[in-house]
Amino acid sequence: MRAGRQRGRAARAAMAGGEQRGAPGGPEPVALKKEIGLVSACAIIIGNIIGSGIFISPKGVLEHAGSVGLALIIWVLGGGVAALGSLCYAELGVTIPKSGGDYSYVTEIFGGLAGFLLLWSAVLIMYPTSLAVIALTFSNYVLQPVFPNCIPPYNASRILSMVCLLLLTWVNSSSVRWATRIQDIFTAGKLLALALIIIVGFIQIFKGNYKELTPSNAFNFWMTPSVGHLALAFLQGSFAFSGWNFLNYVTEELVDPRRNLPRAIFISIPLVTFVYTFTNIAYFTAMSPQELLSSNAVAVTFGEKLLGYFSWVMPVSVALSTFGGINGYLFTSSRLCFSGAREGHLPSLLAMIHVKHCTPIPALLVCCMATLVIMLVGDTYTLINYVSFINYLCYGVTIIGLIVLRCKKPKIFRPIKVNLLIPITYLAFWAFLLIFSLYSEPIVCGVGLIIILTGVPVFFLGVYWRNKPKSVNRLIESMTCWGQKLCFVVYPQGGVAAEEEAPSAPSARSRQPASETDARK
Repeated sequence: MRAGRQRGRAARAAMAGGEQRGAPGGPEPVALKKEIGLVSACAIIIGNIIGSGIFISPKGVLEHAGSVGLALIIWVLGGGVAALGSLCYAELGVTIPKSGGDYSYVTEIFGGLAGFLLLWSAVLIMYPTSLAVIALTFSNYVLQPVFPNCIPPYNASRILSMVCLLLLTWVNSSSVRWATRIQDIFTAGKLLALALIIIVGFIQIFKGNYKELTPSNAFNFWMTPSVGHLALAFLQGSFAFSGWNFLNYVTEELVDPRRNLPRAIFISIPLVTFVYTFTNIAYFTAMSPQELLSSNAVAVTFGEKLLGYFSWVMPVSVALSTFGGINGYLFTSSRLCFSGAREGHLPSLLAMIHVKHCTPIPALLVCCMATLVIMLVGDTYTLINYVSFINYLCYGVTIIGLIVLRCKKPKIFRPIKVNLLIPITYLAFWAFLLIFSLYSEPIVCGVGLIIILTGVPVFFLGVYWRNKPKSVNRLIESMTCWGQKLCFVVYPQGGVAAEEEAPSAPSARSRQPASETDARK
């Protein structure tokens, strides 16, 4: 009991100290730090786009394209579509310079309900499921040398995945600088592994091993692709580029975001497109289309055929790639929770940061716990189908918002203003793929829409309903206070982006009832 009272007094003293830090002439205020430079910004984008897919199974595009040449064209076009989307996000990111990405833009443009539904689906299923899949892929490849002749045991894979997730949650809770350094190192590692594949591929070409890449063979269709097959190939390619918008989730922690956000996008998307395209070219110098389609892990098969003794590099590269992917997803998804809580759409505890480390520990813990629950009770690989649809739907809604914002606020300051043909072209591709998805996978799309719409009653009960009973408010206040003491967190003083904040919707601070405002003090 005495230890508990001492901990409570220490937490209250820290909170009081946090308030005093904001005073003129006092110590540096407790706030999110601008510690993400251009290199780390590029690492966040590249590290979140390049996951395990390019190493394991690029065969989805080839399977539906029907030829090597058309598959390579689709990879290039997939990068082009991602570039169009990222240009639109660059304009939104510097016009509305707030962390939270899609959620912040949709809330600003379409209002609280639309923003909350995006936030609800992301926090409930989208990011926890993606994190769970990446963590399980990591554990399977780490355990592969231990179980060379069989699939790793279910429990061993789950336990290692959870240990990895908990370790990276601790790192992200301890220091933004540590988290970004890990992202930098592991992104460099996966690019080096892909560079090895590309270099070996070029050596094969110089040796004359490019039979499958000659025009006569590359466009030798073993099936005639229908419109449906082309749509599925584009879907596979576009999903391989997902993650290009993740830097927008941490805008407020970027150094000079109005310069570095677009710069990082302009560097990263062409680089990833180059790497994806030439990695696929390298694969075809060692494998026929039939061999590639029959392989469960293309990079591993490539390594076994061409790298000899060094073939172990490929499974290690997949493990390193997924480890960096877990770190990137944790870093960015926690900022989404933080932004949602700051706008009053999630419990206010999630809008607090540690008094010393200035990291959003409660938001990180929620992301970690949600992922652990998905791992333990969810059919992860079934859920990922719904996630893909929800994710793609959110992209289009956000870019529609750019056009709406142009109409609603034509005179707002826009450091970057893209030609309207760019969002219109992106939305044409988006509408084509979305309509085909609804036609070909109505159950998956229907379940995805139901998941989104379950947030409607939650919004009206938790956010829209202001005059809650006093007993409910007291319970919320006591739980918030307990969480502050446990995590040693306070509300940020001011904000790192205060000096460049665009006109926005009322914040959580202005919308909260007096009882909760008093509880903060």
